[in-house]
Amino acid sequence: MYRVGPLGRLNVCDYAGTPRADRELEQFRRLGKGGAVTSGFHFHYARLIEILFALEKIEETLKDKDILDDWVRAEGGVNRLKGVGMTEAPRGTLIHDYTVDRNGLITDVNLVVSTGHNNMAMNRTITNIAKQYIKGDNISEGILNRVEHGIRAFDPCLSCSTHAVGKMPLTIELLAPDGSMLKEISRG
Repeated sequence: MYRVGPLGRLNVCDYAGTPRADRELEQFRRLGKGGAVTSGFHFHYARLIEILFALEKIEETLKDKDILDDWVRAEGGVNRLKGVGMTEAPRGTLIHDYTVDRNGLITDVNLVVSTGHNNMAMNRTITNIAKQYIKGDNISEGILNRVEHGIRAFDPCLSCSTHAVGKMPLTIELLAPDGSMLKEISRG
């Protein structure tokens, strides 16, 4: 099992790259008590440090007098019919594989997004939440918030990318060993 995202990025970097983000990174590292910060609940904290870095870099870039120079602009066309790219996003590692025709129209695409990378870790997190918060056939409405938090820690973009506005729509079904439904709770 592996996970991708801001925890990994901050655990392996030497510095964030801007003054305030660097100070916050020092505080963040203390959570690891001399080692890596591994708790999934710190994904959001790591993202906030990356957002702070981005805001500081935006301010720095906007103050740069060369930002309006002609050399900043570039135009490109089709120079290859196949391309693979990989980038880090708030969700984690994104891998995109595109094929285009000579006019630049996409003919084939394969995406490996963070949800796929983090799937096993998300499943384990939800299993652990269920073990902790379901006793017998007693299942409370509050578990929906716990499960949503477990998912969003790994993939904050999932609800937006699936057009879930507000609270993430969820259904939890509690099944008996024979597969019959004991209880169901849902929202959204």
